[in-house]
Amino acid sequence: MNNTLPPCPQCESAYTYEDGNLLVCPECGHEWTPGAEPEDTDEFIVKDANGNILQDGDSVTLIKDLKVKGSSTVAKVGTKVKINRLVDGDHNIDCKIEGIGAMMLKSEFVKKA
Repeated sequence: MNNTLPPCPQCESAYTYEDGNLLVCPECGHEWTPGAEPEDTDEFIVKDANGNILQDGDSVTLIKDLKVKGSSTVAKVGTKVKINRLVDGDHNIDCKIEGIGAMMLKSEFVKKA
């Protein structure tokens, strides 16, 4: 038995399974036809440091101290942050940190809370 199903195109989970003529991801619920081109290629996906998919409104926690550009303030490790929106770019998380204000963060420095 050859059990080499492709990973989920949405979240890259390796736990995909067959359901009739579809492949299904048990982690994010995405369903697709094997060999079919992805239908929404313009959608961008933002993942945290652990590979979890982030969405607008999620809460995340900083995994390292981050210096605030143009100030002597530091956002400390463990600080909980609520994502206002996700944007396409290098700093892809638009958020507000209490005591600091509006900031743009890189998703590689946060983990989903």
